[in-house]
Amino acid sequence: MLYNKLEKKRNWKKIIGIILLATLILSTIYAIIKITNSPSKAIEVNIHTKLKSDYVLMLLQCLVGLFVMMIPSIIQRKFSIVIPNTMEILYFIFLYCAIYLGEVRNFYYLVPHWDTVLHVFSSAMLGTLGFILVNILNNAEQLKFSLSPLFVALFAFCFSLAVGALWEIYEYSFDGLLSLNMQKFALEDGTLLLGRQALADTMKDIMVDALSALITSIIGYKTIKKHALLSSYSDLDNS
Repeated sequence: MLYNKLEKKRNWKKIIGIILLATLILSTIYAIIKITNSPSKAIEVNIHTKLKSDYVLMLLQCLVGLFVMMIPSIIQRKFSIVIPNTMEILYFIFLYCAIYLGEVRNFYYLVPHWDTVLHVFSSAMLGTLGFILVNILNNAEQLKFSLSPLFVALFAFCFSLAVGALWEIYEYSFDGLLSLNMQKFALEDGTLLLGRQALADTMKDIMVDALSALITSIIGYKTIKKHALLSSYSDLDNS
């Protein structure tokens, strides 16, 4: 029975992975085609027409997506680390929502707070991954140490926030290199924002990342404390 359940999870991971891979490949081809026949500047009669820069961003995101979706498999093969199937499924769903729905289907502009929802989701996943990494280290035979629940929660919080900050650096860098608008310093019609408005999207993302990571870390801390308390009670009963 347990084996059948695990097989079903593996199948779901494979199915969702194939859907994501096919979607990213088709979106990459679509972006390349559109780059060749899209205008470089907005046409006055239709300022909402997608420009070459929009499709360059779409292409970049799809290529990055194709690479990062392989990261879990690379980590598992190279470092013999087992990543839970549920985490991989959520990871694939996140990439689908962020790249295909967000960038290709334009959900970032069409759906209110779509970017915020994704940042909450991703930061919570990264915080959970931080807990998993520490658990792997605690259980490693080569490393004999046990970390306090507070330190584990602090590590998970910092890990999630650090990856979120690196993502903002990536967005800022490629916005400058390729004249993109990942940090939303311009409106959809190309109007440039100034001062605090230009920083609003980036700072909102970082603050949302921090809040989501904090909530995940608190939940993880309480879970570890509860597990440790139950283990101590069990040891007392056995003695």
